[in-house]
Amino acid sequence: MLSADELERYARHIVMRDVGGQGQAALKAAKVLAIGAGGLGSPVLLYLAAAGVGTIGVVDDDTVSLSNLQRQVIHTTHDIGLPKVDSAAVKIDALNPHVAFHAHATRITAANAMALIGAYDIVVDGSDNFATRYLVSDACYLAGKPLVTASLGVFDGTITTIRAHERNSAGEINPTYRCLFPDAPPPGTVPSCEEAGILGALAGVLGSMTALEVIREVVGFGEGLTGRLVMIDARSMRFETLRYARDPANPLNGDNPTITDLSGHR
Repeated sequence: MLSADELERYARHIVMRDVGGQGQAALKAAKVLAIGAGGLGSPVLLYLAAAGVGTIGVVDDDTVSLSNLQRQVIHTTHDIGLPKVDSAAVKIDALNPHVAFHAHATRITAANAMALIGAYDIVVDGSDNFATRYLVSDACYLAGKPLVTASLGVFDGTITTIRAHERNSAGEINPTYRCLFPDAPPPGTVPSCEEAGILGALAGVLGSMTALEVIREVVGFGEGLTGRLVMIDARSMRFETLRYARDPANPLNGDNPTITDLSGHR
């Protein structure tokens, strides 16, 4: 049930045919876990809170630094030195007091991933390393949770949705993250953000698209990104979509799965 204040706050959603009161109620009931409150996580958190997602959790063990502020727009100069989850909590409460915010000031690991993810309906991953992406995607499959995952390069970015625990409308098993990226690049082959830099506004564009995809998954309108990878090239302002399917040889939901728990992750 939406209060009078919420009806006014979300009026521009409610008048939309594809959202309406029912869709807004679904957003209010939703529980979303964000992995990271950084470059991608910042716009994701702000737009999910503004949209009226009822419960938002954030996993991040980092503190705000000056170099973050070029792209991590949920934090300000006054927040330098604070835990990112605490800084994010203040901004979300100021933006929308109807949101229940849960700060998880920790790093997601094989030991805590299932408990963290199990408490939410959908996970959005904006982490900045392959180890975390594989861990989160494996954990979401094992927990039976949908995952929206995005990643940033210097001038490029990607986003897709993983529902590997489900079948599509044709009855086919959906692909996993490992179907798209079977193996992580060898260590040292992909420079870090600190080494190569990153375009701040690109984080805003991709983070906003990621929030939109989460909202679409919750409300249920349009064609989701399951089995589709959207790629952004900021140099040419070009958007392309790659379709991908389940690999029967993948170790998670393939014909002969070998990953049945998270023991293979550190």
